[in-house]
Amino acid sequence: MVPAAFPHLDWAALAVRMRARSDEIDSLMALLIAHADFSAGSKAEIYHAAWLVSCASLGDGHLWQDMGLPSRDALSAFIRQWFPSLSALNANHMKWKKFLYRQLCLQEGVLICRSPSCADCADHGECFGSEDPYRPRGKAAGASDWASAAARVA
Repeated sequence: MVPAAFPHLDWAALAVRMRARSDEIDSLMALLIAHADFSAGSKAEIYHAAWLVSCASLGDGHLWQDMGLPSRDALSAFIRQWFPSLSALNANHMKWKKFLYRQLCLQEGVLICRSPSCADCADHGECFGSEDPYRPRGKAAGASDWASAAARVA
């Protein structure tokens, strides 16, 4: 079952972003719904899970932090339960927010990576490195860059 709202999600901080970036929420929701497991719960629960992830993606921290989850593993389990085919696409375990925005960019044909291959990229650690649970909640490294690139194409 999907919680009504993640208790640590800062809805007040997200409210302005949610209004200003509703098209981004719609794009993320469409991506998630396209990969939903409709046997995981009711249609309403699946849409709610997609909406929560989409809204939390507008936050400044790692997605699991913005959702108030205890770890990236907990977020991975959540995504695997509700959106298993999307989880399977993240076979190299890219950080979830980066992965979601990269998927949006790929749908639009926008390639903003600095290298043709993740394995060769100097910024590999930003996308695939560990996620410090004590990291200050500042700008999520690169996530807004993905959103900006997608917005320029749209």
